[in-house]
Amino acid sequence: MTRATRLIYGLGAVASLLSTAIATEAQTTKDWPLQDDGLNQVVQWDHYSFHINNQRIFVFSGEFHYWRIPVPGLWRDILEKIKAAGFTAFAFYSSWGYHAPNNHTLDFTTGAHDFTPLYELAKELGLYIIVRPGPYVNAEASAGGFPLWLTTGEYGTLRNNDTRYTKAWTPYFTKLSEITSKHQVTGGGNTLVYQIENEYGSQWEGWASERQPNEDAIAYMELLEANARANGITVPLTSNDPNMNSHSWGSDWSNEGGNVDVAGLDSYPSCWTCDLSQCTSTNGAYVPFQVLDYYDYFQESQPNLPSFMPEFQGGSFNPWGGPEGGCPQDINQDFANLFYRWNIGQRVTAMSLYMLFGGTNWGAIAAPVTASSYDYSAPISEDRSIGDKYYETKLLALFTRSAKDLTMTDLIGNGTQYTDNANVRAYELRNPKTNAGFYATFHSNTSIGSNEAFHVKLNTSAGALTVPKHGGVVRLNGHQSKILVTDFKFGKETLLYSTAEVLTYAVFENTPTLVLWVPAGESGEFNIKGAKKGSVSACHGCSSVGFYPEHGGLTATFTQSSGMSVLEIDNIRVILLDRKSAYKFWAPALTNNPLVPETETVLVQGPYLVRGAGVSGSKLALTGDNTDKTVLEVFAPKNVKSVTWNGKTVHVERTAYGSLKGSVEAPKTIKLPSFGSWKSNDSLPERLASYDDSGAAWVDVDHQTTSNPLKPKTLPVMYADEYGFHNGVRLWRGYFNGSATGAYINVQGGSAFGWSAWLNGKFIDSFLGDASHDQGNLTLSFSNATLSTTEPNVLLIVHDDTGHDETTGALNPRGILEAQLQGSASGFTHWRLAGTAGGESNLDPVRGVYNEDGLYGERVGWHLPGFDDSKWPTTTSLGFKGATVRFFRTTVPLNFPSGTDVSVSFVLSTPAGSTKAYRAQIFINGYQYGRYNPHIGNQVIYPVPAGILNYNGENTVVVALWAQTEAGADIKVDWRVNYVADSSLDAVTLSEKAEDLRPKWTEERNKFA
Repeated sequence: MTRATRLIYGLGAVASLLSTAIATEAQTTKDWPLQDDGLNQVVQWDHYSFHINNQRIFVFSGEFHYWRIPVPGLWRDILEKIKAAGFTAFAFYSSWGYHAPNNHTLDFTTGAHDFTPLYELAKELGLYIIVRPGPYVNAEASAGGFPLWLTTGEYGTLRNNDTRYTKAWTPYFTKLSEITSKHQVTGGGNTLVYQIENEYGSQWEGWASERQPNEDAIAYMELLEANARANGITVPLTSNDPNMNSHSWGSDWSNEGGNVDVAGLDSYPSCWTCDLSQCTSTNGAYVPFQVLDYYDYFQESQPNLPSFMPEFQGGSFNPWGGPEGGCPQDINQDFANLFYRWNIGQRVTAMSLYMLFGGTNWGAIAAPVTASSYDYSAPISEDRSIGDKYYETKLLALFTRSAKDLTMTDLIGNGTQYTDNANVRAYELRNPKTNAGFYATFHSNTSIGSNEAFHVKLNTSAGALTVPKHGGVVRLNGHQSKILVTDFKFGKETLLYSTAEVLTYAVFENTPTLVLWVPAGESGEFNIKGAKKGSVSACHGCSSVGFYPEHGGLTATFTQSSGMSVLEIDNIRVILLDRKSAYKFWAPALTNNPLVPETETVLVQGPYLVRGAGVSGSKLALTGDNTDKTVLEVFAPKNVKSVTWNGKTVHVERTAYGSLKGSVEAPKTIKLPSFGSWKSNDSLPERLASYDDSGAAWVDVDHQTTSNPLKPKTLPVMYADEYGFHNGVRLWRGYFNGSATGAYINVQGGSAFGWSAWLNGKFIDSFLGDASHDQGNLTLSFSNATLSTTEPNVLLIVHDDTGHDETTGALNPRGILEAQLQGSASGFTHWRLAGTAGGESNLDPVRGVYNEDGLYGERVGWHLPGFDDSKWPTTTSLGFKGATVRFFRTTVPLNFPSGTDVSVSFVLSTPAGSTKAYRAQIFINGYQYGRYNPHIGNQVIYPVPAGILNYNGENTVVVALWAQTEAGADIKVDWRVNYVADSSLDAVTLSEKAEDLRPKWTEERNKFA
């Protein structure tokens, strides 16, 4: 039956279909047989969902990039927050560029380059993993995660079967596959699937409907797949189409080569960037809260596969020039409520949010599209805090974890015929085996957030019902959705229907505790089959409670304002919550089984975060975070008599309805010390003609040809990557003899880059840069400079870049595209170039290749802890006059109390009345944790994680200021505490033990002066 036919079916026809559902169960199973990859039957799939060890699973996952938070000790924090929210999995991109500083080195062992703790934590905590190794990952990372030495053109055009490119990626992909092979579900680990390439919708030449195979792309995918299999990958191979037009790599659509086991679809229905003007591509013009139809796509493109979304929008990145703090108003908790439920209405049973935790673009890891922050307006913020968006996502994730029947449903119908309000529509999903139903309700036009009251027409095992029946209404108030259930199993009981949403449930001593919630002030109605009597055990904010024997059970009605109420229906405990109370309601697992059986959890109300739980005899040990004094209420087996919170005994009392209730104290207040005075020194000796550039930092610029497809306008080739300098600031010294009137210089560095010029020490001019231009050219006049007639003249060009472009733009060069000396018969005699100290030799394998640029102060290590700045002059202000670069250093001790999780951010600003024509970088204990370009971007807050900061010791804070005009530069540096939590995550001890992540200055640096 076509979807169009389904829509015209009335409720009578639907009921008829339901009556034959059990009879057609065998036919359904035959129509959608289980499939596997031929290597194992541990991970299987069909039209409905993934199977793991013979159990269906709703895969609710979220993306997390270990290389964006280079402190392995904090990975537990992120994964525990993912687990606590009810997710069953997480996904991660690896980064070839992070692990490969040059074309003969792979580092999977130093500091955060060793990501095996992720696999071990996933096993311990009970989370499946979607591994996404690339080789290309995009991720708004420099060159899309390609190593930057790959961008010269020497390795071909990339992302195809060119033998040069194949030889380049093979060592990386081989090693990553070998590492992952030890941690697969098929061998007792938790890696669920392995993605091949990323958003590589290139199986076809032209339109996918024409089915003209792209042989090079197919050969490339087959090479990657063969490598994965040859190096131990036995879990299913997956792919992710970039949009609904690609139809690539799925066996249902294609019988060509290169197909994976399970294809998926990525979708960003809202604006994927905080710059809304950019959002017009395949989705059309941006309309807030406008949804997309995925059901028809999956039915057409991959009907034999689960509806799988390897990336679904978790937020939006903030580009250069984007709003300060990102754009949470477009992708806030309402977005999470509406769009994630919409996917369920579209029959999606596997989706991964991009991002769930965004992290930071520390160092030069970002592509030109993004500023220093990669917060992504994600549910877990860049500073590791959680708020309403996290909690709203948790409401749905806990539901999908407990709604076992949701993993196998058919779309019976959709439309406004399910309600008595034309402004509200519903999608009816039904499990063909159990008859459980799920009604996902939405505004008919989701871009309109009106307050709509309605009744819903349901089909249940007790017949067709219109609910609520006893005076209330269902309500969508704002950009909201609700999922109503019918014949919902919880333990041995059945919820015939509920107009309140199910949060979760647990079974203690064979007796279930069911948790329902509604927004504050709204009513709810539910019926439990077979129940005979009900009573109110606790009423906190509840009213209009009524009980009505009917439909072979008992119907209960209520209105819930702020708080938690408890009803007893026969021997079943039902907890009623308003939204804000539900935000702080948790179901920590007592097992490392990601599916969390109903008997393997306890229920906890109150804290900011509950990370975990364990029962030993009569003792319940809870771990988590509290940010203020909190009432703690626990629902657990009857034999539990005592509770500890982060190892401390909590005085609890038993309530009349069987819970244990106590309180935990607020954490200690933390105050940050002031920075005091700073040491300062000039960091641009290269502008002077007398500077000696014959040392180890410098190379001759002498290439007369290039493999790059973009050929320069003048020679020699002045593409920095050709000479082994791949990111950040580079310095070019051009020599010429005799007179000249000026020079035409055209530099390419990506969006928001800039450059400045000096002649024989005299400042000439700057290209300040902006958020939209990746090239900047100037005709420099030498009229105000003094030229030498007896010694060579030296033109210094200092330019930075904001990372390499993504996808096909990865080969776009960084450097000088054209350099013409004007008014000179001979032109430039030669050029010298300096960049990151040591070039590709990777002097600092712990911090890695993206951390440092080529400024003098960086090359000689002024940004590193342990450098002796005792001979530098002291200053109380971070400012100067004149166009140059200066470094400012200070040290500051911290002494935070142990047993505490603390989040700290640095705040940069420009004093009133000062020029904004400058660029700044801030280093914390040697890590470049912020790029501040006040004339371009609006980012002013830079979170720095524990481990980079030492919470119990001395910290080195360094600011590099590059003034792009003679007005100089002036900056203010402050810091703030984002949150303090009494926590099982002892960030203080963690940071103290992370000394190996903060290597100190060494004498080796001096040779790069």
